[in-house]
Amino acid sequence: MDFPLTVIDLAGSVALLLWGVHMVQTGVQRAFGARLRSFLGDALRRRPTAFLAGLGITAVLQSSTATGLMVTGFAAGGLVDLVPALAVMLGANVGTTLIVQVLSFDVAEAAPALILVGVLMFRRASAGPRDFGRVLIGLGLLLMALRQFIGLLTPYEDLPSLRMLLGAISTEPVLDVLVAAGMTWAAHSSVAVVLVVMSFAAKGTVPPAAAFALVLGANLGTAINPVLEGATGADRAAKRLPLGNLLNRLAGVVAALALLPLIGPWLVRLEPSNARAVADFHTAFNLALALVFFPLLTPYAALLRRWLPQQVGAADPSQPLYLDPTARDTPVIALGGAAREALRMADVLEGMLQGLRDAFEKADRRQIGETKRLDDVLDRLNAAIKTYLISLDPEALSEADQRRLREILTFAMNMEQAGDVVDMNLLGIAAKMVKRGVTFSKSGQAELLAMLDRLVANLRTAASLFMSGDERAARLLAAEKEAFRAMEATAAEAHFARLRAGRLDTAETSGLHLDALRDLKSVNTHLVAGAAYPVLETAGELLPTRLRK
Repeated sequence: MDFPLTVIDLAGSVALLLWGVHMVQTGVQRAFGARLRSFLGDALRRRPTAFLAGLGITAVLQSSTATGLMVTGFAAGGLVDLVPALAVMLGANVGTTLIVQVLSFDVAEAAPALILVGVLMFRRASAGPRDFGRVLIGLGLLLMALRQFIGLLTPYEDLPSLRMLLGAISTEPVLDVLVAAGMTWAAHSSVAVVLVVMSFAAKGTVPPAAAFALVLGANLGTAINPVLEGATGADRAAKRLPLGNLLNRLAGVVAALALLPLIGPWLVRLEPSNARAVADFHTAFNLALALVFFPLLTPYAALLRRWLPQQVGAADPSQPLYLDPTARDTPVIALGGAAREALRMADVLEGMLQGLRDAFEKADRRQIGETKRLDDVLDRLNAAIKTYLISLDPEALSEADQRRLREILTFAMNMEQAGDVVDMNLLGIAAKMVKRGVTFSKSGQAELLAMLDRLVANLRTAASLFMSGDERAARLLAAEKEAFRAMEATAAEAHFARLRAGRLDTAETSGLHLDALRDLKSVNTHLVAGAAYPVLETAGELLPTRLRK
């Protein structure tokens, strides 16, 4: 057999294994992602429930990284303390070992049946069977990849050069740990690397002691990715959870390496199957780590807080806080982060409206300049959200995810366009008034301030509706469009009445006043279009046209 072709076949088997793991993860995330996140949020109140929730969710997702991203989002938002967050990660590390335990038995014969049933379910129209079918296909591909990997190794297991290479590596446990950690970091999956090590051990290509060291490296490597790619930004406190998880795993790996000469031979005598011995060692390591660190989480969390204090200082408001690049493979988390970032845009827009109110009331040139700069924040946040969302893999998004993605883009775009109206039109009106040294009449100013106050209330309703998706709230906000039309008409009529009465203060600002009324109504239109219309459209409550047929 041609050795280069065999290397390509082996690489293809590993790629198939990684794709099988990916399909299982995406299938579960599509079917249960939002419910898993809600369940995890409810369980984070106490350490024991947090540990069990981390174990259970990771056993289903087969990705401690995905679980870690969820809990990191909670921790970054101040919704959960560091102690239960660390408990979740201990549980997540144990949860990743369960699929390895299942696949350590000879279940490869079930692969064709799993793929057959999975394809039949995937071809169904409804989303639930399709997602579960995706999970079954992924499991079938996992089993096929493992069987093919073992079959390809069989002709080479007695090859002298391979034996020499693996023998040299096997004598250096530290080198084994580093090699496996690097492989896991590159593959982003400790499950896949442990399964490959289990296949080597099953064929006797790697001795048990070296296989155990490689498993330790895989456990270390899976904690490296969140530290390097997870929390971004200058606040070191965001690194507490991923760094805390890495440090306790590093301590466990060092201790296990020291005890490996004692543990290894005992485990081999206890379990004659090398593959089962590797799986048992993987589970035992994570269980022991959880038992040791679980009682120490409170002082450990205090130590992490001392090492990584909360940064105090003004952050750049235009920098996104919740667009985590590592969450792109987990749509429910990526969309949740993008939604939180879009809500920041609503807060910035409210700041612009409050600044506009002060500008109309006090005619402060400095206030106008500071408020205009907030539009740059809206522009940058909108661009960041749009770039982040279009980078998500469409194949990993369910129909509900696609709909939510469109809602986020629509909301963010309308917030940005509303900000443009405030910046270029309304603040421009305020600047002209300051330059000319004129003010609105008391009656006209009161009308504009009343519309601004109602606009701020509508903005808050829009932000709430964006998160809740409640149809009743959407109808209330949509009705505000008619209310603003009536307010504009009433204010314009009152303005013309003041002109007819010969009011000089009204004549000086007549054009500016009418422009301001129209622009405030335009801002409200963007609020309705960004939050109410997507909900009503999904519910089938929007007419295609306002024209009488």
